[in-house]
Amino acid sequence: MAEILVLDDVRDAAILIQKILQKKGHVVHVFHDEDEALRFTEKTPVDLAILDMNLRKMDGLAVLCEMRKALPRLPAIMLTGLPDRVTAQQAFALGAVAYCAKPIDKDRLEERVAEALLDGADLPEQ
Repeated sequence: MAEILVLDDVRDAAILIQKILQKKGHVVHVFHDEDEALRFTEKTPVDLAILDMNLRKMDGLAVLCEMRKALPRLPAIMLTGLPDRVTAQQAFALGAVAYCAKPIDKDRLEERVAEALLDGADLPEQ
């Protein structure tokens, strides 16, 4: 299964995602601080990042840009409680493979993760 990083400043949301994905056999690394998540990806490759859009220090798009410096092929799923078209377009332009609204739907999350991991496996080496 996959190594997945989850970054959400709301602890309960991150733990919920962790529980859902661990039941599918994934190893899930949960972070509530952007800097800690970025340091982790500098040293540890992950197969997928699930990033909240609204964080304490940076937005999820900025975090994705930074993570892509260490992991250029990293697929990402962006989460938001306030979805809008412009932000979704920006996320996809930066290479996000999905943009999901909160509250998190278990089945939709599982589908998006499966799709993201398949898409990530098909990306050419860089």
